[in-house]
Amino acid sequence: MAEIIQRDGTWAFDGTTVRITPGLHRSVALFRQTYGEITVPLEAVAGIVYEPERRRGRLRMRLREGADPLLQATGGRLPDPADPYRLVVDVDRSGVAEYLAEEIRHALLLDEIPGEPTKGYLLPGPPVPVSVRSSDGTVSFDGAEVRVDWADTSDRVKRATGPRVIDVGDVVRVEWLPNSGYEDGFLRFVTRETVFSKLPAEKDPYALDLWGNVSRDLLTALVATAVTARLPHPSARAGTEREHERWEHEHGGPAARRHGLTASFPPPADHHDVLLRRLRELGELHRDGVLTEEEFTRTKAVVLRGF
Repeated sequence: MAEIIQRDGTWAFDGTTVRITPGLHRSVALFRQTYGEITVPLEAVAGIVYEPERRRGRLRMRLREGADPLLQATGGRLPDPADPYRLVVDVDRSGVAEYLAEEIRHALLLDEIPGEPTKGYLLPGPPVPVSVRSSDGTVSFDGAEVRVDWADTSDRVKRATGPRVIDVGDVVRVEWLPNSGYEDGFLRFVTRETVFSKLPAEKDPYALDLWGNVSRDLLTALVATAVTARLPHPSARAGTEREHERWEHEHGGPAARRHGLTASFPPPADHHDVLLRRLRELGELHRDGVLTEEEFTRTKAVVLRGF
């Protein structure tokens, strides 16, 4: 057993798994404390390094691509203090940190763990149900449905449409960008109906606009991860994308499309029906006085660009 205990948390390696436990100190990021303990199987690890510095060093673990739904959902955008695969190490414990890193590297060599992307998630993500209150509303996920209850400060278009309930089977992907404190973030659930939509997060009834408390808004990554863990793995989606590329190649490719020599990859058959339905909904909101003339015109233009 190799173990290091620091204010940020504890990392323990037993030869087959790395157990990461967040620290209880007030300096530990709210996201880390809320996400809780993570058990990383050795086969999910791509590498580990200890980075010594003058006053404090850092342990950093790198996971194989596609192994962790948290990394898939956040896309490397978690700030360092919230990153569970980073541990701040006091200078007097640098020897322990180097020993732990060496033990893990040695085990990776002995077990011949491959470095290529995984074919499925090796970590489960956060348990469900999970619910987070953000600056734009409360988002909940029970493993089957996503529900968004808008805040009083949400855009009136969102509030007029009422709570948004999305079946996880309808979700194509989850898009997440943290609220940095300088620029707003968002949590968007892209569905088969909205995959062509380009509405900004503050107007999109399938997205939360993250503009308030940075630490609180960061917790939306919990929901993003829980939903991502239940979507088809990226390796499966990559196969679909290759089929798209093959179709384009056989029909002249994107360059030919730009010159009008061939058709683009055919969209879903119900794409136009979806857009027409959205236009009708916008018209109803405009007639009811929910949307101003300017809001209606701007939003309609965005939808029409999808045709």
